[in-house]
Amino acid sequence: MSQFRFKQFVIDHGNCGMKVSTDGVLLGAWAQPGTASNSLDIGTGTGLLALMLAQRFAHLSLTAVEYDPSAFHCATLNVRASRFAAQIQLHHGDINDFACREQWQHIVCNPPYFTSGALSSNPQRAVARHASTLSHPALIACLKRLLAPTGCADLILPTKEANAFIENAQAQGLYLQRRVLVSPTPEKAPSRVLFTLSPTTGAVRSDTIAVREQDGTYTQAFADLTRAFYLKLS
Repeated sequence: MSQFRFKQFVIDHGNCGMKVSTDGVLLGAWAQPGTASNSLDIGTGTGLLALMLAQRFAHLSLTAVEYDPSAFHCATLNVRASRFAAQIQLHHGDINDFACREQWQHIVCNPPYFTSGALSSNPQRAVARHASTLSHPALIACLKRLLAPTGCADLILPTKEANAFIENAQAQGLYLQRRVLVSPTPEKAPSRVLFTLSPTTGAVRSDTIAVREQDGTYTQAFADLTRAFYLKLS
């Protein structure tokens, strides 16, 4: 299926290395810009996160950066076809070289997460999934450079990679603010972590969420979080 239909926009991901995933939808529904007026989407892929945030926050001005040409083309088509096109500016380039006049109050990123192992034979999928074109230390350096002093960054990673990322970020002066452990079902161990980093310190807010019940249906917590987006959730 080359298209994924949400309640207020459509994502065409046929030529994009990273398809619409539960990870992306979770992050887009959970990310919290708060009172921020601007948000930066690092590695926008299909444009999913930028579109989800635009739907949730009408006041938010978004800039979405994408390195891969095919993914950038895909995001451009998806954003232009949506009702949120006026809120989102797309930038084709390497985030490591991205220059801006001001720092960002909010950043969102669903980063490449494989830090070891074989690359995908599909070059686009390899860029989207493997941290070879944007290493986690390089991403932390970008967050450190681009975040405003009181800003925050929302991300999602597999549990092992998230714990290492958080530890390395805190060593660089970016501190954990929020964390949600995500389990496939209530009986299984967490496989993903949603987390918020900021240059400011404070008490960490922690929570857990399971995606599905044992019978395969969505849990009430997941349904409540994503109801504004999934067509199958009324």
